[in-house]
Amino acid sequence: MKHIIENFRFLVIEAENQVKLTYGLMSEYNEELLEKIASKDDYIDNLKTSIENSCFSSIYDMKGTEDQTSLNDIRALHIICVNLERIADYCVNIGRQLGYLTSINFIKEYDYKTMFMEIRRGLSGIYDVFNIKDLSGALSICRTEFSLDRLFKDNFIKMMEELKQGSNVTNLITVIFIFRYLERIGDSLLNIGEALIFSIIGDRIKIRQVDALEKTLSESGFKGSLSDIDFTSIWGSRSGCRISRVGNKRHSGFKAQGIFKEGIIKKIKKEKENIEKWHKIYPGLSPRVFGYYEKHNTASILVEFLQGCSIDQVVLTETPEVIRNVFYIFEQTIGEIWSKTKMIEQFSTDYMNQLKSRLKSVLNVHKNFIKPVGRINDMYLSSTNELIDTCFLIENEIPAPFTVFIHGDYNTNNIVYNHQEQKINYIDLYRSKQADYVQDASVFLISHFRLPVFDIELRERLNTVTLYFYEMFQEFARKNNDNTFEIRMSLALARSLYTSTRFELNYKFAEDMFLRAHYLMEKIAAHKGKKWEDFRLPENILFY
Repeated sequence: MKHIIENFRFLVIEAENQVKLTYGLMSEYNEELLEKIASKDDYIDNLKTSIENSCFSSIYDMKGTEDQTSLNDIRALHIICVNLERIADYCVNIGRQLGYLTSINFIKEYDYKTMFMEIRRGLSGIYDVFNIKDLSGALSICRTEFSLDRLFKDNFIKMMEELKQGSNVTNLITVIFIFRYLERIGDSLLNIGEALIFSIIGDRIKIRQVDALEKTLSESGFKGSLSDIDFTSIWGSRSGCRISRVGNKRHSGFKAQGIFKEGIIKKIKKEKENIEKWHKIYPGLSPRVFGYYEKHNTASILVEFLQGCSIDQVVLTETPEVIRNVFYIFEQTIGEIWSKTKMIEQFSTDYMNQLKSRLKSVLNVHKNFIKPVGRINDMYLSSTNELIDTCFLIENEIPAPFTVFIHGDYNTNNIVYNHQEQKINYIDLYRSKQADYVQDASVFLISHFRLPVFDIELRERLNTVTLYFYEMFQEFARKNNDNTFEIRMSLALARSLYTSTRFELNYKFAEDMFLRAHYLMEKIAAHKGKKWEDFRLPENILFY
């Protein structure tokens, strides 16, 4: 580690020196100084390679240890050094571009000096920020990029106005290239600042997310600094939002653990609104909101971290007695919600539209999961696209007879069981709305089916659970005189089976889901012209 940090310090010094020399070259261009900048480039490359080799060797040597802090430092140093070497390369590129100017005085008409001041200020703090783990210093380095972007934009507008006049075109294009390299140095400084943040708080987080976290924590009543926070990313989210778990390292006014989410404003704002709706419908079911913050096109929210384990974890790991207890609580909860929110109104479902909107994503992963037209002797076999279109028309004929307030993304990992409090909680509520209960029911069933579990005993357990819940949903339909439950469930299951393949790289398992979806659509299409109340879902489609 000592060797890495020594070379890291030398690399910082050399990158700073390259920036100083380049600034001098722009003030007074000469070939000798350009050669000096170019000759340093090889030394900087070698220094970066040496650090890189040492970083990978150190990580290998640390295998099996629990020294996470040192490991984070090494990872951060590697990122920083790669970007320092990149900054040095940009300096060489700027020097070479200067040679194309008819006069070095031409560039002096534009404000490159302020950009160099910002770059030097950012570079000068890197070593000390890393050494003393100064979070505010790391944030300051990140924000250098914002200043450089603004300065580049101001100069670029001026250059474009002059280009329109048609004079000094060659010089202007050259100067644009030079300023573009200065702007890209800002991108590298942003990467360096975010790597420094990672070494300090132990997790990768972007500067806009840090700002959002600070503001959201402030809204929640948190009085400390980010250094007081335990911050752990939750990976595997498909929502496009940044999701992290936060808690307090020491007493700082933030009593509870929370889940921090940051993303586009539409999603985060909708989730906040839906949490508030759920609190009115079924108090205690959804997490509490601790803080909410909006800025431009993004928003962030800090919600309560709910203790417990997800339904799929219960099914796969708990004893039969615990599972039966969870099923009872789940059945009581969902029954009460559906009864309480039931509205007698016809509702047009959109299962086939959902399938169509995700079809491209499926084919990006499995290109052959779409069947062409076929024939067996004189029998015509519809293509996948024809089946989807046929099922779409059929779906328009059979609206749901009533609606309930649904979760909207009723996967088993979005339902949390708290053993101590003996209750069920819902999380990830962005898609909640008044709709057909079959939407939630079908997603819930397929979230059991698509678990990549192939142990015979565990698979049998999953099949038993799936049958139990299918019969529960079927009974709810019977009690509520829902005579088209099975055809709507078939459409929804076809959608869920088909679209789930885009998350499954086990080809055999994914193909099985695709073929089941295809079979369901064929069975639905074959029933056209008959009474939809007489349609029966082939239950074995649910068991793997």
